[in-house]
Amino acid sequence: MADLSTTYLNLKLKNPIVASASPLSEKVETVKKLEEAGISAIVMYSLFEEQTIHESLELDHFLFTGSEISPEITSFYPQSGKYTLKPEAYLETVGKIKKAVKIPVIGSLNGVSTGGWTKYAKKIEDAGADALELNLYYIPTNPNLSSNEIEDAKVALVAEVKSAISIPLSVKISPFITSLPNFAKRLADAGADGLVLFNRFYQPDIDLENLEVLHNLDLSTSSELRLPLRWISILYGKVKADLALTTGVHNAMDVLKSMMVGAKVTMLASELLQNGTQRVPAILGDLETWMKEHEYKSIQQMQGSMSQKSVKEPAAFERANYMKVLGSFKSLP
Repeated sequence: MADLSTTYLNLKLKNPIVASASPLSEKVETVKKLEEAGISAIVMYSLFEEQTIHESLELDHFLFTGSEISPEITSFYPQSGKYTLKPEAYLETVGKIKKAVKIPVIGSLNGVSTGGWTKYAKKIEDAGADALELNLYYIPTNPNLSSNEIEDAKVALVAEVKSAISIPLSVKISPFITSLPNFAKRLADAGADGLVLFNRFYQPDIDLENLEVLHNLDLSTSSELRLPLRWISILYGKVKADLALTTGVHNAMDVLKSMMVGAKVTMLASELLQNGTQRVPAILGDLETWMKEHEYKSIQQMQGSMSQKSVKEPAAFERANYMKVLGSFKSLP
C-alpha cells in the first residue's frame, strides 16, 4: 500500500487530509466521527479577538482604535450556539476533544492586533492543543493606513503569539498582499512554523427589497484551488515554514495537486459540510488508487515535484501563464 503519511508543524500525520476550522469542531461527537472516517488532524473552530475583548469589556484595544470600530460592531457577533463559543467554553471544548481523540488537535485564534487578548494562545496550549493556528482575517477600510503599517502589525502579532507558547504556530493568511513572498518570509522569521494558504473572505450581498446587507455562507468549489496552488508552488523551498493548502479541496485530485506543488497537508471544510464525513474514506481510497496506478510509493515522494523550482517551465507560474491563457482562447462559433 502507498504510504500516505506526512508531517506538518512537527506533527506526524497518517495522511495529508486535515479538517480545517469549521462548525464541525464544536462538538466532541462530530470530531470523533471525523477521526473514525480517517481525518489525520483537526483545526478547532476559531476563537475571535472580538469575543475575548468583548468578554473583558475592552473594545478599545481593537486594532487601530477608533478607525475601524463602531458601537454597532457587537450586533455582528454570532448568536450563542451559532458557530461560536465563548472563550472559557472554547477552552473547555479543546480539552474535551483532545481527551476524546488520538489525532492532533490544532487550536485556532482569529485576530489582527497585539494586546491582552493574545493570552488565550497560552490558554489554548494549556487546554491541550498540539499546535495553534493564527487566522489573520482583516479588511482594511481606513485610507490613511498604509500596507506597511498593516503588515507590520500582523508580523508583530505573530511574534507576540509565538513568544507566548511552546507548541508550533501556523498562520493563516490572505492572498491580497502586494509582495506575498516577502510577507511570508517575514512571518516565518517572526516565528511562524507553518503558513496556511488562503483565508477565504466571505463577501456581503445586498437585499434590494429591504435595503439590508446580507451575510451568506457560500461553500467553496474545486475551481478555487488554483490560487493557493500557484502561491504554494512559488513559496515552496523559499520560506522556512510548512505550507498548508486550504480553499477548494474537494477530491483526491485536489489533494494530489496540492502535494505536488509543495503542500504538507490539505485542509477540508466545505466538502465535509456539504457531503459529510463519508467523503474522507472515499478521498483516501481514490488517493491510494491513483498513486498505485502511477507508481508513487509515498506522499513525500511527490511533495514539491511540481513546484516552481522543480518544473521545466518555472515561468508558467508567473506572467507567462497570463499570456498563454489569453492566447489559448478560441473564437466562439
